[in-house]
Amino acid sequence: MRRLRHRVPWPAWTPLGVAGVLAGTLLAAPAPARAAATAAGAVLDPAHSSVSWQSPVYAKGTGGGPEKCPDAATDPGGTVCHRFDLTVSVPDGYWDDNPEGGVPLSIGWERPADDFDLYVYDDRGKQVASSAGTADPEATVIPRASGTYHVLVVPYAVHDNSFTGTAYLPATTDAGDLTSFSGGAGSYTIGAGRLTARADFLKGGQLRLQADPSGSLSDPAGTAIVRRRPALQRHTSSFDAGDYYGIRSPEAVLRVYKKPLRFGLYRPDNRTRIWQEDKPLRWSTGGMRQSLTRGADEQFFGGGEQNGSFSHRGRTMYVANSFDWNEGGYNNSQPFYLSSAGYGVFRNTFAPGVYTFGAPVTTGQQERRLDAYYFLGDAKQVIGKYTALVGRPFMPPVYGLEPGDSDCYLHNANRGERHTLDALKIADGYAEHRMPLGWMLVNDGYGCGYENLEQTVKGLQDRHAQLGLWTEDGIDKLADQVRAGQRVAKLDVAWVGNGYKFALDACDAAKRGIEDNSDARGFVWLPVSWAGAQRCGVLWSGDQKLSWDYIRWQIPTYAGATMSGIAYNTGDVGSIYRHDARMYARDLQWKAFLPAIMTMDGWATDLTTGKPADQQPWRDGEPYTSINRKYLQLKERLLPYMYTLSAQAARTGVGAVRPLWLEYPDDPGALGAQAKYEFLSGPDFLVAPVYEDADTRDGIYLPKGTWTDYWTGRTYQGPTTVNGYHAPLDTLPLFVREGAIVPMWPEGTTSWQTRDRHELDWDLYPAARGTGHYTLYEDDGVTRDFTKGAAATQRVSMRGDARGTTVTVGASRGDYAGKVDARTYRFTVHGGTAPARVLLDGRPLPRSAWSYDAGTRVTTVRTPSLPLDRGFTLRLAGPERNRTGTAAGS
Repeated sequence: MRRLRHRVPWPAWTPLGVAGVLAGTLLAAPAPARAAATAAGAVLDPAHSSVSWQSPVYAKGTGGGPEKCPDAATDPGGTVCHRFDLTVSVPDGYWDDNPEGGVPLSIGWERPADDFDLYVYDDRGKQVASSAGTADPEATVIPRASGTYHVLVVPYAVHDNSFTGTAYLPATTDAGDLTSFSGGAGSYTIGAGRLTARADFLKGGQLRLQADPSGSLSDPAGTAIVRRRPALQRHTSSFDAGDYYGIRSPEAVLRVYKKPLRFGLYRPDNRTRIWQEDKPLRWSTGGMRQSLTRGADEQFFGGGEQNGSFSHRGRTMYVANSFDWNEGGYNNSQPFYLSSAGYGVFRNTFAPGVYTFGAPVTTGQQERRLDAYYFLGDAKQVIGKYTALVGRPFMPPVYGLEPGDSDCYLHNANRGERHTLDALKIADGYAEHRMPLGWMLVNDGYGCGYENLEQTVKGLQDRHAQLGLWTEDGIDKLADQVRAGQRVAKLDVAWVGNGYKFALDACDAAKRGIEDNSDARGFVWLPVSWAGAQRCGVLWSGDQKLSWDYIRWQIPTYAGATMSGIAYNTGDVGSIYRHDARMYARDLQWKAFLPAIMTMDGWATDLTTGKPADQQPWRDGEPYTSINRKYLQLKERLLPYMYTLSAQAARTGVGAVRPLWLEYPDDPGALGAQAKYEFLSGPDFLVAPVYEDADTRDGIYLPKGTWTDYWTGRTYQGPTTVNGYHAPLDTLPLFVREGAIVPMWPEGTTSWQTRDRHELDWDLYPAARGTGHYTLYEDDGVTRDFTKGAAATQRVSMRGDARGTTVTVGASRGDYAGKVDARTYRFTVHGGTAPARVLLDGRPLPRSAWSYDAGTRVTTVRTPSLPLDRGFTLRLAGPERNRTGTAAGS
């Protein structure tokens, strides 16, 4: 099986993520004008629109990439690797509005078990395209091709086999004038010559628009992405407005223009544009694009995981699988975007696509059909409707929100011979250093198996951790492994493969495999995915090398993924291949505010010494161990907050890690360059990571409202930009929103299993005036009983006024296994002066039950044990005032 994980990744500038191209989707039948090919090459021009050529037979493969090929002079017959020169001669502007954007190129062979790889270089020797996966055929696109290209085909794993190469110039056709219009009760059929289109209005403010120049509508994706199609919104009507037919639903009006056929979606007033095609649909030999007018201030988000960005106006966004783990890569991309104009669109396809958010906006997939679902509403509503269609984010087990540790223990060439049970020594290290650990992947590496599985499971469970296993080549053993105690599954590019449906099916199957063989919740990690993967897995941005840039570009990546309903997106703490103590500490600090994190061990070398470096958070000694412990314990304490956000994501589709714009869409600063490198963890925490080797952080943008420095208690009034923030290595710039109500586990907690269930802490940031609300979610944390209603909620309200702060804690509603009957509460109330009295249900608490710190302006209150089936009120009362408004006795 292909070992892609440790191979050189594909370049970020490969435009269509070629390994993801599905056979039969990208390469449609070429035009008949064919160029004559010689052994050396051929020309594509308007007179020669396609070419094919045949390679010699290769007795064996190289087992590697281009580095295994001798130069052309020493391999003139192509007996080791095959070379072919392709010259493309097209008029200026040929690619400007071409749906495929370049020359499609593929190689195919007779025996699928064999494997050829495809690389394309320009005349300067720069690689411009590649396809080096396990697909048959391998396929790519040479972007905006013009000039001569050198095609190199490497027989990676071949046994007396040859390949056939094919390339073509995609020709284009535009939709013509409307020729037919009919329908009703939510479904309408439109014709324009050979093109057939259908508009289906769906319940919940959705529209499905399909178009196909073949004259019949197909659905290659079937139910793989969209499991259940929404019902038709039958309360629709149509009218003839002269230039266009209008179709009216309760939520919108679709205009169907007649000459030429174009579409436009408007609000119910039929005057306010949502989106409008500026040109008719255009299709090519193997693609179709839609062209839309761009609004003056319209912003665009989504696309799944887009490494290094969250906002896409003025950019080209690729939706494919690049296997490029670095900035500019898009291996977990999704064919979905949302617009600030009040809509989002999902392309129901497994074909790669290119979305250019210029003027006009052009979007298209590499297939001769349009199948688009449009969702109406604000950003959160659109995310909710999109994930309702393709799958809500899964609800993780609580240990999945604790740190994970991954390594190869058996047959690790980097670390010498070890045994699977050696993982228990690492788990002991976490306990010894008082650091939380939720799960361990004990076989992460090619050729790394496992032994003593049941003993390892028990040993980890005795240490309050769960067993995870990684798979290189399939999940056929998953059922037995789960019955033995496996609770985490990590997939790999080598068998998830090049077909996006393969990747999505693998994720679904792995989650189902855990759940079918235990009462646990499926917890799956994967580095390659497609639309719908949020329903089954944590998306992991792949194998990166450590640098300050590595820390920087991940910040908008994970916040931006939330805009596509991806609730769990993360990267290795400190990266996989390189280690530096300061960078590791800085990276861990901010990743403590992501829901899921993992340390990848066993592969790194130290940046300074070049020697192997293990990456557990205590390895670097002081002061790093204490700093890392500080943030891991804070992450553990905040699990009630993060777990509640997970429950909200499973219900609404909106994950915890958010770009500022999602909460502050009317603030232009939320789209500024400064806001790009910070994020919100839930609505309450603003995190501004330090991504330089510095003790000062400049350019921290705080949106409107009052923000409290988590460490010092200093307050800032937004919108404002904070420069010169003092951030020594142990300090992550962290701010809390006024009005925040944050549940926390007790200080010193290192495991969800050993926490004090009879205490819950509340960290409160009351507004001087106003009321805030929060609803805590709790269940047993591990089983799927919550799907049957085994869960509890507890509502907390906080009101501030001139006389003090009132906190109302409601009864805990609902039940689940392990729920306690009563607990104490520890409140930390930020801001203001010392209260004169603290009252519990109107009765003063003794002075020993509360304290005030004048330095931090924090009041701490501890209640007695209180029953969960009854609510209570806590009042922090200021000094009594006389009729003149002054404090009594002043």
